[in-house]
Amino acid sequence: MTYQGVLRKMETEFAQPIQYYLVFENDFLNLNQLLGKGIRIQFVKHQCLNCSLDRLIYRQGFCKSCFFDIPQAADWIMRPELSTAHLDKEDRDLEYEKRAQLQPHIVYLANSSNVKVGVTRRSQVPTRWIDQGAHEAIEIVEVPNRYLAGITEVALKDHVADKTNWRKMLKNDVEDENLKEWRDKLKQYIPDEAKSYYIESNMETHLKFPVERYPIKPKSLNLLKTPSYEGVLKGVKGQYLIFEDDTVFNIRGNEGLVVSIEVV
Repeated sequence: MTYQGVLRKMETEFAQPIQYYLVFENDFLNLNQLLGKGIRIQFVKHQCLNCSLDRLIYRQGFCKSCFFDIPQAADWIMRPELSTAHLDKEDRDLEYEKRAQLQPHIVYLANSSNVKVGVTRRSQVPTRWIDQGAHEAIEIVEVPNRYLAGITEVALKDHVADKTNWRKMLKNDVEDENLKEWRDKLKQYIPDEAKSYYIESNMETHLKFPVERYPIKPKSLNLLKTPSYEGVLKGVKGQYLIFEDDTVFNIRGNEGLVVSIEVV
């Protein structure tokens, strides 16, 4: 069976283990059902997630002209402390920015390769943690807008990491941490504007990923350099497919590529 479509980040369902779906325009695959099976992936063309044109993808699935124009790729996406909708101040599209920024946001701790701090919309819990490959996570504050979440993250990342080591995450080279102790220890560094939103007592969330074998030395598949690849799927973690020969393929990092996927 062959499937073709433009790559977007995998959709997920919080279960034990996490359920993963690769959704195309007219079809979808449940990747959990493909564990242990051979898969052939072939690059077809580029397709910008915004304009749909066959243009070289620049970042985040967008061509260069769209990336520097549309609100979905503005700086505040990656740096929430730059949000300005709460001031009624436009960056690229105030209506869009109000919808995205003026809603509840969570600052959290997640353990994927190490304990890290992050920000996500309330509606994206636990999806954000799944996408990062975190096996445990806990909320620290829930604030009413993205700006407050951003300045809280900036303050906390002076005391805890804000990046994931993707190789350690994929090798499952992680240790369990007491995230409640981490949360309590970091409370003192929360900015005054966000202190009242601190979540005093909540439980850690634990996540289990559908992986039969973790890679020993993960090597990343680049479809632009290797336009055709075939391997046996052994797991899915974060937004990565893990293959038997230690090849890993980052779906999120290849958004905007049109691919053909054949189950062999």
